[in-house]
Amino acid sequence: MSTRLLHPSFQNGIRKGGGENAGGILTCKCSDRPVKVKVSGGIAHNHACGCTKCWKPQGAAFSVVAVAPSENVSVIENSDKLVVVDRSALIQRHACGACGTHMHGPVEREHAFQGLSFIHPELLDNNSWPEPGFAAFVSSIIEAGVDPSEMEGIRATFKDLGLEPYDCLSPALMDYLATWTAKKNGVLHQ
Repeated sequence: MSTRLLHPSFQNGIRKGGGENAGGILTCKCSDRPVKVKVSGGIAHNHACGCTKCWKPQGAAFSVVAVAPSENVSVIENSDKLVVVDRSALIQRHACGACGTHMHGPVEREHAFQGLSFIHPELLDNNSWPEPGFAAFVSSIIEAGVDPSEMEGIRATFKDLGLEPYDCLSPALMDYLATWTAKKNGVLHQ
């Protein structure tokens, strides 16, 4: 069992999500003129992510991230504060330039995830979002400075929480990526 802070929402176990997820309003951490992003409709593939690109709460080794169709994600307040973290990245993470909170990350170029936006459900104004279903890019936290000797305990903690730890995405999402690529390359037909 790991004593490292994986994510604040995991401290007392995984909160069971709502079955009627209808989105909500994401709000950055600023007390003055916070950025607000509306998510109309449900989110999917909620998971813990250890990649070094995702925004994480202070002291957390993992983010909690999900996707929504990009057409369901819109900035409704203080868009002037948003900056793109890395224009060369697949996920165009729009962060508040003042507090650094990542608000939404659309995938705009040709990719299996094109048309989806990555969001952090913990920023929603309600608790109806679905609980995380797996942990992705677990070994990537080593790149952020976590000692490799902690990994066995971290993976065990995720398993105890009911989250399968992967060093990539879940098998269903990896199958989706491979299918998209095979169709694009003509190996599989529509």
